[in-house]
Amino acid sequence: MPRLIAALVRHGEYYQRVNVPSALQPYPLNAEGQAQANKAALALIGEAIENQWDICTSIDSSTLLRAWQTAELYRSAIQEYMTESVELASFDALCERSVGSAANLSLDEIQNVIGHDPRFGDLPDDWKSDSHFCLPLVGAESLMMAGQRVAEHIRNSMLGCIGVERDTLKVFVGHGAAFRHAAYILGVLRFDEIAKYSMHHAKPIYIELINGEWTHIGGDWKQRDGSLPLLD
Repeated sequence: MPRLIAALVRHGEYYQRVNVPSALQPYPLNAEGQAQANKAALALIGEAIENQWDICTSIDSSTLLRAWQTAELYRSAIQEYMTESVELASFDALCERSVGSAANLSLDEIQNVIGHDPRFGDLPDDWKSDSHFCLPLVGAESLMMAGQRVAEHIRNSMLGCIGVERDTLKVFVGHGAAFRHAAYILGVLRFDEIAKYSMHHAKPIYIELINGEWTHIGGDWKQRDGSLPLLD
């Protein structure tokens, strides 16, 4: 039976506002992020050649610009290697955890908004890193909720690869925190490992569907600084 492998790729570095939860920031890759994506895409192609994996001709990306640009650099590099046309499709389901109507406010501004709303109590000190905490604002999600929709997208998208005749690799480009929580939901990480690890910019984590279960088969998680929040 052909192997089915998903490559989970966190976007490259980008122009990010300081002290602002990065989830829905609309800014592009910086020069370093572009270089990271170009280098990592070539490494992925090399991995596919070494393992004799076909690369799926459809790449799935978050709709946020930094992820789309990373995916487009991957698409362009893979197209040089492929004879078939390589397509890129963007999905809201692969976006990072949303803080809802607080999107792109600074951390201090979010604290102030919640603190001055008579309906809410003070935010817990660890609200940014609590996997189950959801801001009490329209459109907000918990990290686990974001991981659930990302995991569901990966599962459903990989269903389209069932029936292929050769081992096949499909690329997903998104965001670190949502991918790590998705990895937990898929059974690839333990819950305590979500906070222990991060993801390197643009470098893939390879997971394989084996007998109905997902297994980490390649790519290195990044050891986290425990003082940092779990946001992307």
